[in-house]
Amino acid sequence: MYDKITPPATGAKITFKKGEPIVPDNPIIPFIRGDGTGIDIWPAAQKVLDAAVAKAYKGTRQISWFKVYAGDEACDLYGTYQYLPQDTLTAIKEYGVAIKGPLTTPVGGGIRSLNVALRQIFDLYACVRPCRYYAGTPSPHKNPEKLDVIVYRENTEDIYLGIEWKQGSEIGDRLIKILNEELIPATPEHGKKQIPLDAGIGIKPISKTGSQRLVRRAIQHALLLPKDKQQVTLVHKGNIMKYTEGAFRDWGYELATSEFRQDVVTERESWILSNKEKNPHLSLEENAQQIDPGFNSLTPEKKAQIVKEVEEVLNSIWETHGNGKWKNKVLVNDRIADSIFQQIQTRPDEYSILATMNLNGDYLSDAAAAIVGGLGMGPGANIGDSSAIFEATHGTAPKHAGLDRINPGSVILSGVMMLEFLGWQEAADLVKKGLGDAIANGQVTYDLARLLEPPVEPLKCSEFAEAIIQHFG
Repeated sequence: MYDKITPPATGAKITFKKGEPIVPDNPIIPFIRGDGTGIDIWPAAQKVLDAAVAKAYKGTRQISWFKVYAGDEACDLYGTYQYLPQDTLTAIKEYGVAIKGPLTTPVGGGIRSLNVALRQIFDLYACVRPCRYYAGTPSPHKNPEKLDVIVYRENTEDIYLGIEWKQGSEIGDRLIKILNEELIPATPEHGKKQIPLDAGIGIKPISKTGSQRLVRRAIQHALLLPKDKQQVTLVHKGNIMKYTEGAFRDWGYELATSEFRQDVVTERESWILSNKEKNPHLSLEENAQQIDPGFNSLTPEKKAQIVKEVEEVLNSIWETHGNGKWKNKVLVNDRIADSIFQQIQTRPDEYSILATMNLNGDYLSDAAAAIVGGLGMGPGANIGDSSAIFEATHGTAPKHAGLDRINPGSVILSGVMMLEFLGWQEAADLVKKGLGDAIANGQVTYDLARLLEPPVEPLKCSEFAEAIIQHFG
């Protein structure tokens, strides 16, 4: 099956059933070391993960690591431009779960991004990025500890699908001509809009299937959190892009209130239920006035719509969600994308899980990571129904490669996510404790050490790994 690599002689495969992993006690897990500083951070991360598993399970569980190749390291072994060899794809498909360091984006034609390619090849539709603060980590914010969110970013659609045409290309010009002369004039709501003839053009597909499977995973995750964190916020720009981003919001609510009806309450439903609880004699119209402040200035048709919404909510879920029962349900709400960028800074403790499309999720997850210490402390996972890849979220930083100085925190915390995905929570908790205690004691790499007050002597990458292990307790 393989050209230049050989699987471990011991270990077993992880399989998937209905999107969930079935994990043996000795799983074989492929790893991609990564380019640039991957040469430093992967050995440190592997040492920490192995130590945590050994301590937590006393030899009853063990990971059999399987080295596979991608990026520059793959080209060294497989030949020029072989950034993503078939051996690697076969191994990930066969063993189900993999972990990787940072990869170089190839220069020139072919694959635009190895990370995006892996997500699309294995249909890893959920990019999961938790952002929480570890005490002692330097941050530009006064209260970074208030932020504890998990970004669920749709991974396979939106403009990242990469369907676009260069300005001046034959197909691009033909498409603009068809849009300008046929399709836009045939759509009255577009009025006299026209696409400039000298434009590049791209397509932004958002599907119901893609949106709902992401929201489904976000809600399933929320159900596992403590009650005060059981909230999913649908992030979108639906006020402008009504049929893509607005549809994402609508499909998210539809999924939540159909598949998870007994476990979920929407924000508007909570207002309606709460209004009746405060005043059992409130009329439907009075309730409608309270959930929509501009009610009195609306047209009669719009008023009737909102009154009907109130009536339907009370008729359908009062028995199951009323009298305060809704407070123990997962709250699903939505926020405009630009607003949420502000609110994770000004009101971070009001949010828990943020479900969003690809581009918004890209920006939002990096912005959240900056609040809690930067990408060096930001883990990530790409999860589908039959495979999952866990990854460092930062770049390759080649100028630091081989110097044993870079922060391995991102790939270590991605390993924590992997352990949690396997159901090995005891080992994951050891790593989180060790890392948190090391940082709290000022035992950090140069990127964090230079920002601390007072300054501390930085640890090497390998020394930071040792410090984490020493703090397992």
